[in-house]
Amino acid sequence: MDIVIRRAAPEEYAELGEITAQAYLGDGLLDFGESDEYLGELRAVAKRAAAAEVLVAVGGTRLLGGVTFVPGGGPMADIARAEEAEIRMLAVAEEARGRGAGESLVRACIDRARAMEDCVRIVLSTQRTMHTAHRIYERLGFTRCPERDWNPVPQLDDITLLAYALTL
Repeated sequence: MDIVIRRAAPEEYAELGEITAQAYLGDGLLDFGESDEYLGELRAVAKRAAAAEVLVAVGGTRLLGGVTFVPGGGPMADIARAEEAEIRMLAVAEEARGRGAGESLVRACIDRARAMEDCVRIVLSTQRTMHTAHRIYERLGFTRCPERDWNPVPQLDDITLLAYALTL
């Protein structure tokens, strides 16, 4: 299957939001399931698109998944500094997994970061249990940066996100 990576169109935002939400729910990545506050953020594609670049993977006429690319430590950045870009909310529909959509989305982010003037690194955060994603990142040259691990919900001490970086 040929996979095309491009910017998400506004008419795709709702579908991509649901793909993202279902990927996180289905993989058990939300500590509070359907009542998790972060679920609203995952579905808020229009909000992300207003502050960053939302990319989609399309196979034929089917939306396979998406990712948010945050250039230069923009407002959607969690850990990126001014000279870095960040990958956020990578998700692939369950029925489309294993076909290269996730890797294609990450490669598109790397290409965008390399095309940015003064961008020296691309970073991301990931949960400990996202082993498939870790394999993609490591295969593409990302390395762990434990000194940048962080907790998005400080009142819960068991939610530490792992940081990865790729020097460009």
